[in-house]
Amino acid sequence: MKKKAPVVKSQEFEATVIDLTYDGNGVVKFDDFPIFVTNAVPGEKIIVGVTKVTTNYGFGRVVKRLVESADRNADIDAKVLQSGVAPLAHLTYEAQLKHKQKQVADVFNKQHVAVNVAPTVGMDDPWGYRNKAQIPVREINGELTTGFYRRGSHRLQPMEDFYIQDPEIDKAIVVIRDILRKYHVAAYDEQNHKGVVRTIMVRRGHYSHEMMIVLVTRAKRLPTSEFIINDIREALPEVVSIIQNVNQEKTNVIMGDQNKVLWGEKAIKDTLLGKTFAIGPNSFYQVNPAMTEVLYQTAADKADLKPTDVVIDAYSGIGTISLTIADRVESVLGVEIVPEAVDDAKRNADLNGIKNAKFALGKAEEKMSQWAAEGLKPDVIFLDPPRKGLTQELVDAAVEMGPQKVVYISCNPATLARDAALFVEQGYEVTGDVQPIDQFPQTTHVESVTVLERKA
Repeated sequence: MKKKAPVVKSQEFEATVIDLTYDGNGVVKFDDFPIFVTNAVPGEKIIVGVTKVTTNYGFGRVVKRLVESADRNADIDAKVLQSGVAPLAHLTYEAQLKHKQKQVADVFNKQHVAVNVAPTVGMDDPWGYRNKAQIPVREINGELTTGFYRRGSHRLQPMEDFYIQDPEIDKAIVVIRDILRKYHVAAYDEQNHKGVVRTIMVRRGHYSHEMMIVLVTRAKRLPTSEFIINDIREALPEVVSIIQNVNQEKTNVIMGDQNKVLWGEKAIKDTLLGKTFAIGPNSFYQVNPAMTEVLYQTAADKADLKPTDVVIDAYSGIGTISLTIADRVESVLGVEIVPEAVDDAKRNADLNGIKNAKFALGKAEEKMSQWAAEGLKPDVIFLDPPRKGLTQELVDAAVEMGPQKVVYISCNPATLARDAALFVEQGYEVTGDVQPIDQFPQTTHVESVTVLERKA
């Protein structure tokens, strides 16, 4: 028989917030039945209004706050919390850092892997850090509008200040929006798959201040493009690259495969740990350069690299890790599945005059199995996988090569802990602290660095 929930929609009750979920919702319980409440902080006493009920849990909102937590950030604009831009902004920054440390510790406990999780390394100024924005363009009240989707919906909320983005990028978005309005360019209509401009993407070099504008269009042709280009150049002197990206698919994927340079360069340049990188419209480049330097420096220091070391960099992207550690080691071999990223990595190696870093195209697990079969014996393997983490095949191939150290840079604590347990099963152990790093302040994401060493 189907279990009946002890609450119903629109019911109100008093509760104390006992925890915070991964995605920043407060947790309350009614007869042991969990309800996730937006904008609620642990320790607060609240009146909860139930908004949705499923078999195993419910969702709610704060009808009234009876006791406020000292961890609440009272200065935050409600619009920010509604938009989903900064889902942890209702917490003080100190509380955010503790929440992320706890998040990492909790998943290791669940996997029964004993570790010490160090306090999260945070930013001095945890706002305005993002060097890239992808802002949807829609028509609202007959006018082309930019903004962000309301939390948990696909409804656009008009916004001009995105809080966590480089303020110069925010200004550029508004300038471009107004130029598109001036020339009556049609915004994308998702429902009917019509209109022209779907997304405005802006990238800005943290150190170089070079700016790239990408207009993602449904149509192959951008009407009045000549005038648009001239107006952008005049209004935004930092712009060195204006690109049209064509995405004609009915999809939530932001970028299409086709890029046309409308004016200027096909990439911008920026520096990371003293190395220069060319960043194209589709390049994966970390969005918080200041903390990326902390992240990579921490990973390199924890690896305790030596001039004789042979290193493999799995998921090497455009070569950011490989090239920033190349001068510390004998050689680095990167592997990456995206062809354009491999080309970028090779170009970036040339750009920096680095001769001891090579990049191979392919699936990391397949290439590493092949290298293991060929007898390659690296001293250190760096792993920086996507959110889904590693496959069993990759773990097996890494173990087969027998590196002394595996340095795991993770953007998802759950898959990190799962993968660490797989290495532990095959004779490795976590050494030193697991170090969380706040790469994405005000959001639920946390990066971390973990070192696994082969047991003697």
